Amino acid sequence: MSVFRPRHAFSIHHEGCAVQGSHRISGFTLVELLAVVAIIGALVAIALPNYEAYVERSKRTAAMSDMTSIMMAIDRHVIRANEFPATLAEAGFGEMLDPWGSAYQYLRISGTPRPNQGQLRKDKNLVPLNSDYDLYSLGKDGRSQKPLTAATSRDDIVRAGNGAFVGLAVDH
Repeated sequence: MSVFRPRHAFSIHHEGCAVQGSHRISGFTLVELLAVVAIIGALVAIALPNYEAYVERSKRTAAMSDMTSIMMAIDRHVIRANEFPATLAEAGFGEMLDPWGSAYQYLRISGTPRPNQGQLRKDKNLVPLNSDYDLYSLGKDGRSQKPLTAATSRDDIVRAGNGAFVGLAVDH
């Protein structure tokens, strides 16, 4: 004999007693939730370093662009005044900060008074980078030393070869 079982919360058994039927509560098991969290964690672990590298490349590019603008302003100042500006403020960039929040560094080399040789930025052979003026950003760490080979200078954005090179110090 087959027993009729209705599709509602209660089912009647063949003894005639009304008993509450089993309800299946839909949801996620702990294992499923842990799997989702693990997948999200893996995606974040892959994406975050790539995003940080992208942001850093963008800041370096912005610093190089800023320095090109400053170099053009210095060139205009030289045409107008027939000498290099003593400071970046004279060229109109005294308050400008690099993408990491530090002021751009400038040192007039050509003109009077001439700077001490110890103040000049130098390459791996300890030869001055420029003969007219030095212009650079302190980079991500906000610190620098005169030779480009110093660890604190490797992330600097520098101008070298009297403007023929503008880029990361480690690439010069």
